[in-house]
Amino acid sequence: MTTMQSNYPNEFYDKLREKLYETSNWPSVYLFKFIVDSDPSKIIKIQQNFDNMKAEIKSIVSKNGKYTSVSVQVKIESPEIVISKYKKIGNEVDGVISL
Repeated sequence: MTTMQSNYPNEFYDKLREKLYETSNWPSVYLFKFIVDSDPSKIIKIQQNFDNMKAEIKSIVSKNGKYTSVSVQVKIESPEIVISKYKKIGNEVDGVISL
């Protein structure tokens, strides 16, 4: 579980890129998972990052209603785009956690 930020150490992203190339053939369907406070504006910001990508997006609110998990399944062209999405969402959505 990682709070994603664009200033996260490059070493983390280098390892992620390497693992993505090793475990998948690209383009590939990738599953992004995020957890945010149940603030509609945060959920919308995540969803907007996948507009026009034919993504399948599912949201589940926690039992107490405090948090929402957002799963996004979408075809991605390369690991670089996966990393770019994580960085962009980390910058735009305060407190987002990616799984």
